[in-house]
Amino acid sequence: MDWDDLRIFLAVARSESLSGAGKRLKIDAATVGRRIGRLEEAMGARLFAKSPQGYALTEEGTRLLPHAERAETALDGAREALSGPEGLSGQIRIGAPDGCANYLLPQVLAAICDANPGLEVQIVALPRVFNLSKREADLAIAVSRPTAGRLTVQKLTDYHLHLAAHPAYLAQAPALHTLADLNQHRLVGYIPDMIHDKELDYLAELGAGTVALASNSVSVQLNWLRAGAGVGVVHDFALPAAPELVPVIPDRIALTRSFWLIRHADDGRVARLNRFADLLAQGLRREVAELEARAHHARAIR
Repeated sequence: MDWDDLRIFLAVARSESLSGAGKRLKIDAATVGRRIGRLEEAMGARLFAKSPQGYALTEEGTRLLPHAERAETALDGAREALSGPEGLSGQIRIGAPDGCANYLLPQVLAAICDANPGLEVQIVALPRVFNLSKREADLAIAVSRPTAGRLTVQKLTDYHLHLAAHPAYLAQAPALHTLADLNQHRLVGYIPDMIHDKELDYLAELGAGTVALASNSVSVQLNWLRAGAGVGVVHDFALPAAPELVPVIPDRIALTRSFWLIRHADDGRVARLNRFADLLAQGLRREVAELEARAHHARAIR
């Protein structure tokens, strides 16, 4: 057995298809199929079961998976040791909820890339949990701490949220002085049945009524508020990007959430990812603090 066979095995296990693995590896699906067949023959075991849904690991394939992942980690570590600590290079993909991906990560990651010209960074902005075992991302940021899986989890920072609206909306809408007054207003928020994490169900926590304008995208929600369409919960760190919005009863309604950095457990031995994670954590904490301070200053002078 050689590493190249294991590399193909991992790609099929993560994509659950020959074509998906081929795209990852930049080889055709027929070659992937032949290589898997060769590996199964060498191992004397069937590693995948084909079904209409794709290629699923058999019991033998499931037992092989952690060994292949450790081999992958060891190889990455060897490359890191040979390349030296001069700077970060290569491609790193990070998954994040779209509020973080839109209003924090661009500037944080741009600064990291400025200091490491050989680094390529991809942001996958999706409102869901990422499967690190399938390498959908190298690292992920989440708003809840996971409780299952072979993962390492690090708290990054707390962040804060308040109700906000455009002055034009507030000027023509009913008075809004208490939480109960929200029931008389057009609410902007998440699509209820697409909320993947209870930490994002802000309006339900507040006991608010029906969301009239709903999207799974934080940016869409923010743009609705900027257009004067209603009132909704906004990240304080996003308010500097929408200076026309004003906080609504901030002394009565204030939410606190946390960002968590999630990595596959085996990646703790990869120095390159450790250095990147340290830079990301430092940059994200600094960016949240700076943007929230700007938002609080703007609120104080209104």
